[in-house]
Amino acid sequence: MRKMRYALLALCVAASVLGAASGANAEEKAKPKGTGKTAAAVDLAPGARSAILMDANTGTIIYEKNSHDKLPPASITKIMTMLLTVEALDEGRLQLTDKVRTSEYAASMGGSQIFLEPGEEMTVDEMLKGIAMASGNDASVAMAEKLAGSESAFVDQMNKKAEELGLKDTHFANCNGLPAENHYSSAHDIAVISKELLKHERIIKYTGAYQDYLRKDSAKPFWLVNTNKLVRFYTGADGLKTGYTSEAKFCLSATAARDGLRAVAVVLGEPNTKTRNSEVSGMFDYLFSQYKVHTIHKAGDAIGKVKIEKGVKTELPLTAKETYSVLLRKGITQEGIRHEVVLPKSIKAPVTAGQTVGKLVVYQGTNVLKEYELKADANVAKAGWWKLFKRSTGSLFKFD
Repeated sequence: MRKMRYALLALCVAASVLGAASGANAEEKAKPKGTGKTAAAVDLAPGARSAILMDANTGTIIYEKNSHDKLPPASITKIMTMLLTVEALDEGRLQLTDKVRTSEYAASMGGSQIFLEPGEEMTVDEMLKGIAMASGNDASVAMAEKLAGSESAFVDQMNKKAEELGLKDTHFANCNGLPAENHYSSAHDIAVISKELLKHERIIKYTGAYQDYLRKDSAKPFWLVNTNKLVRFYTGADGLKTGYTSEAKFCLSATAARDGLRAVAVVLGEPNTKTRNSEVSGMFDYLFSQYKVHTIHKAGDAIGKVKIEKGVKTELPLTAKETYSVLLRKGITQEGIRHEVVLPKSIKAPVTAGQTVGKLVVYQGTNVLKEYELKADANVAKAGWWKLFKRSTGSLFKFD
């Protein structure tokens, strides 16, 4: 009898352990994915098929759910179209006043449009309004043709940019997001593209406006109302892009800024606009209420100098290309946060502007919180033999 009681007790303990383990596994599977200690412990977007919440300044992921699933992105595709457009503007390859002529192909686009006529011309400024606010499929194609000569050539540039950004879940087949074979992206990749777009501050003028006009002084003025209603109804919201097709359902990549924080929230496959807007608002509320930003360097701050070997210059000053900061939970101490500039002893010329020359590492205690690449501000050509000879003998002789 004693042996039988021990056997029954052992079976009860084993069942209890297995039950607890099963419950823990189920609970773990139900949790949304996140990044380390910053992950949200609740599902912030239960209605979405895929979602992500990111701090735009540091790239820290606060919450994610199925964020790498490859899904149809609908008109969120236009975030990449806008990115390539503002890059061309910032590089001087395009001007806001440049005229964009509408081809018959561009005018034939269905879905959301600004009703461009074949041969009609608008400025780049007006086309950006039509893309950002009205989600114009026709304006997107007209802009693509202006930049690359054809939509297909522009799509090649889109895919090349996606590759440069390290995106693994994205392939574009067109520039506007109309349903097409082999056209997909993910919440994660869209957040990365959105973060990159936000580096070009001029875009907020377009994505953050609630209403405007096209053809204002013509016989057929066109009233623009932003498809992203959060720019009017959520404090701090100023972009970026909505999307919908019957296959993709309701999608949104949104951004909002408060108290030095800028959030990017992406939801794909929402059942309706009300749920989409409500869940994105809740994601924003979570980030702004739970987190704060700790700034290490502001854009333009001097960081250090790197020595140049055999260059026309012997050293190159380094400045912060953007604001370098880390995201912290509110209520958590900032003590022990420090940063270190890691540079090689020297770099051989030539050096190209934008070339990575070192890194900025932010620690809390011994834990690495964030790493930023440090890049050269300017080109440094290789010095000629005469300059190097004078430099090496300068301490002995004086040359005119």
